[in-house]
Amino acid sequence: QLLGTFTIYHQQNSIMRVSSRTLIALLLTSSYSTDAFTFVSKPEVAATYTSSRSSSFGLGMVASYTSTLGGNMTDATAVFQQAESSPTVAAVPKLAQRWRKSTKQLATLGPASSSFEMIEKLFLAGADVFRLNFSHGAQEQKLELLQIIRQIEEKYSHPIAVLGDLQGPKLRVGQFSQEGGVMLEAGQTFRLDLDSSSGDNTRVMLPHPEIIAASEIGHTLLVDDGKVKLTIVDKGDGFLVTRVDVPGKISDRKGVNTPDSVLEISALTEKDRSDLQYMLKIGVDWIALSFVQRPEDIEEIHSLIDQWLPEGAFRPAVMAKIEKPSCFIGDSLERIVNLCDGIMVARGDLGVECAPEDVPLLQKEIIDTCRKQGKPVVVATQMLESMIESPTPTRAEASDVATAIYDGADAIMLSAESAAGKYPEEAVAMQQRIINRVESDNHYRSLISQQVFTPGNSPTEAIVLAARQIAKTVKAKAIVSFTLRGSTSLQASKGRPGVPILAISPFRETARVLSLSWGVYPDLPKPGSYGYSSEEDEMLDYDSSSLVETAEDDFDMILRNACRAALKKGLVSHPDDLLVVTAGIPFGTPGAANVIRIVPAAGPACWDGVCRID
Repeated sequence: QLLGTFTIYHQQNSIMRVSSRTLIALLLTSSYSTDAFTFVSKPEVAATYTSSRSSSFGLGMVASYTSTLGGNMTDATAVFQQAESSPTVAAVPKLAQRWRKSTKQLATLGPASSSFEMIEKLFLAGADVFRLNFSHGAQEQKLELLQIIRQIEEKYSHPIAVLGDLQGPKLRVGQFSQEGGVMLEAGQTFRLDLDSSSGDNTRVMLPHPEIIAASEIGHTLLVDDGKVKLTIVDKGDGFLVTRVDVPGKISDRKGVNTPDSVLEISALTEKDRSDLQYMLKIGVDWIALSFVQRPEDIEEIHSLIDQWLPEGAFRPAVMAKIEKPSCFIGDSLERIVNLCDGIMVARGDLGVECAPEDVPLLQKEIIDTCRKQGKPVVVATQMLESMIESPTPTRAEASDVATAIYDGADAIMLSAESAAGKYPEEAVAMQQRIINRVESDNHYRSLISQQVFTPGNSPTEAIVLAARQIAKTVKAKAIVSFTLRGSTSLQASKGRPGVPILAISPFRETARVLSLSWGVYPDLPKPGSYGYSSEEDEMLDYDSSSLVETAEDDFDMILRNACRAALKKGLVSHPDDLLVVTAGIPFGTPGAANVIRIVPAAGPACWDGVCRID
């Protein structure tokens, strides 16, 4: 066993003094080929090492080593075998390829994806966030799914976000006396009223007085996802008279959409309020609000979260689902985006209430508005619909997914494809394949670079802008962002840099929320620390005597942890790879990004292949 502290000489130049264990790690990570090194601890102790190995960082080596100690020749091959058999600074991350994408993926869980094994497969196939749809199933089932997700998170030491999706109001007609419903003919009149008696082909109950109150003559009502179209020709106290413009069959409890009206109802039903309280209790990371009509709906859910959030619990992020035309009246969209933490383009209801040809334009408008404000945006609904039954998508669906990526969306989502389809794993993997293909296209990078939004004048935005330019100039492998609540990382994501953004926060909840943002790959810290213990990480084993505990100060410590995390994620592949690190001093001050540092992957004590460790 090698003991003591060695001074390393390379080509007659003193480079550093290191402990024996660090020496082994350095040899394993050396980029030199067939070079001779001399290590001297005492005049009478000398060793000569010759290596012939691949120049790739961490791919192993073929070594011949002999040590002269007091005149006795000792074969030290076993020492290197022992060093290589245990994880080292040069170990290859198990999931390096898992992080090679910028656009994130949401997968909805359901009957087809409720087991530990399947959820793990979806994570490994590319899912970054899992959606729990509270429209279906009992609350207790959602807790079981969340617990499985947390187990997978710990297993792979990577934060996974959980999004709880509230159902929202469901506007429906009443029941009919004829089993199976009635057929409405084009041009006939049809009455909607508050009478609770069974309906026929002339009338039916509409148990929503707010629709009757908000509707005007000439407004349109859509029944059963637009299969039947009615135009209001008359109204009175408690009733509407409509003309059937698009005929079709209408049956019990079919949904009603009101594209022309803003209804004076809350976006939260009694069921939603119960589900919201449960979400806050179990600790979801994101809460999606359905049926958003106006900015006041976002203010309402924020108020309820303030009221019901358990003491000491982390406040979840709020996502607004844009599915109503009223969101585009005046400056409503900008105000909604400003009030929430993220946006979902819910193209299902949006596609019913808006003309089909308008939906792609509205999608781009929503994405651009979110980009300007630095808020993550998800494109959802029917992305790979055919994969519910088929192992492959249609070419049109693949183009639809690619279009959302080209538009600059932070994330794309699967609904029934992963929740109830026959091929949930294949659907997630297909999305990742499309992401990888699009993001490798030069045209994509050109489009993203052209989408430049004017930064603000805050110190954080100035630091982030400078970091992006520095990373481009020095060809850094990643931008490392130390952040408390995620604001610095979100600003970095807003600028769409050409390299990954490694977010390091002392709060796991912050790391989970950030896993939805474009290009951001958060590290999973031990609670309350910017770092993590090597015992929690199977891929790394640092020499604690010289690489952690001897850090000169807190900033030096977090720089070392930045290098650890970059290696762990597979973002660096060589000791000389550069990282651009942003942080805030004093530590622990939200939004205080005021420091930029360029650090090589070998650590803050190294530069241009030369390291100094006292």
